[in-house]
Amino acid sequence: MSDTPELTLYHAPRTRSSGVRILLEELGAPYRLHILNLKLGDQLKPEYLAVNPLGKVPAIKHGDAVVTEQVAIYIYLADAFPDAGLAPAIGDPLRGPYLLWLAFYGSAFEPAIVDRSQQRAPDSRAMSPYGDYDAVISAVRSQLAGGPYLFGDRLTAADLLWGTALRWTTIFGLVPTTPEISAYFERIASRPSARKVGREDHELAAAQEIAAKG
Repeated sequence: MSDTPELTLYHAPRTRSSGVRILLEELGAPYRLHILNLKLGDQLKPEYLAVNPLGKVPAIKHGDAVVTEQVAIYIYLADAFPDAGLAPAIGDPLRGPYLLWLAFYGSAFEPAIVDRSQQRAPDSRAMSPYGDYDAVISAVRSQLAGGPYLFGDRLTAADLLWGTALRWTTIFGLVPTTPEISAYFERIASRPSARKVGREDHELAAAQEIAAKG
């Protein structure tokens, strides 16, 4: 018997957990899916709230370790499967910038995008987690200018997070579509891993729609 701990992804199609599926495919990690139908409220049932009390996806269970929070999952998985080379190791000069851009996504980018989607003015600069929206978008564009990935030619787990996020935020008009942003997220979307997850998520979502209608 293998001593490799079982890895489970708690997943709902067309949500933030789709990006984690793409990461798992890129890592070549063996995993199983625990599918949640958000339309039926599976995420709010006691069984799942025992995994993530906030009732959000994604979440993973790796052996006895349970990890929630999107950015934490990316860090954990990329470090857990180092042979894929998607996480600069401690001591690598890129480790700091890599962690910075993962943290920046959750601490600055998403709050700025949520405020923009709700047409909500941020708190004062001293209280805001991101300062101002334009500064956040400018930082993203500047980082992508060197291309083709966040750190030049080196693909990392951070690119899989940002590539999927920038695609949906531009679709909904929350981030301006620019040549460098479009080229970046299309580069990620064209990868076999993203295409596979996209096809399978489409089928899952269709089946869940039918189930929700009874």
